[in-house]
Amino acid sequence: MDNQPHFIWLFLLLSVITTAAGAYAHANSFTKLFVFGDSYVDTGNRNFTASSWNEPYGITYPGRPAGHFSDGHVFSEYIASWMGIKSPTPYRFRKLRPTKYGMNFAYGGTGVFDTLVAAPNMTIQIGLFEQLLEEKIYTEDDLKSSIALVSVSGNDYNAYIARGGSLLGLPAFIVSVVKQLGLDLQRIHDLGVPKVVVMGIQPLGCLPQFTKEYSYEKCNETGNLASLFHNLLLTAVVEELKLENGEPEFVMLDMYNAFMSAMKKHEDETGSSFIIHLRSGLRS
Repeated sequence: MDNQPHFIWLFLLLSVITTAAGAYAHANSFTKLFVFGDSYVDTGNRNFTASSWNEPYGITYPGRPAGHFSDGHVFSEYIASWMGIKSPTPYRFRKLRPTKYGMNFAYGGTGVFDTLVAAPNMTIQIGLFEQLLEEKIYTEDDLKSSIALVSVSGNDYNAYIARGGSLLGLPAFIVSVVKQLGLDLQRIHDLGVPKVVVMGIQPLGCLPQFTKEYSYEKCNETGNLASLFHNLLLTAVVEELKLENGEPEFVMLDMYNAFMSAMKKHEDETGSSFIIHLRSGLRS
């Protein structure tokens, strides 16, 4: 593979960090990162039967498949680097690797609710975190300098469609997903993590499974409208959480516009469609 994935993620990182700059002017004051979610942030929690342990994943970094659903770094690793710490240990390796930088509970393919992947959903992931706190793996003082990163990239909606869900019922399902996500964000904060960052959803209509019908030349408008609705509701939930808990406590990263900006930048510079370069897929 070429350096295209690095361009994508470095550009996205710059875009979303700019969004959060006011709340995180001193990133190095945070020493632990706790990660929840899916393949956008999973660094090896899925077992060895998952595609993330096979080529082409991991070819750019670390040079071999290592459980990342990318040929290079995933988003949580960039965030850890920005904080000045090492990427937190995946939960499944907690007894084999250091836990001083936090822990990654994310499992590729999962969602807020159960999806088509037999792996812990968001509620269960947070429960694993709570169990570690009960075991005193992390203390109250540890949590004072921590950030939680939460990724929900659309697996709930893929599962909804695969199970025969209708377009007519999709808005109500999106409402239920975002409502539960809001409860999850509050729960993480209540467990003692002072800063909770949630990633908005990317333009789903621009993912390969939706652009295939257009020969990967353009995005599916219905998919993108679903993303915008999800993000609109999530923005309202985050604003409400800010009012209830204090403004700096919750931050939403604008992944939708970051992706759209990256695609436009690529097209402006190369004259070719960014979507075509992504048709092999960066994520499962």
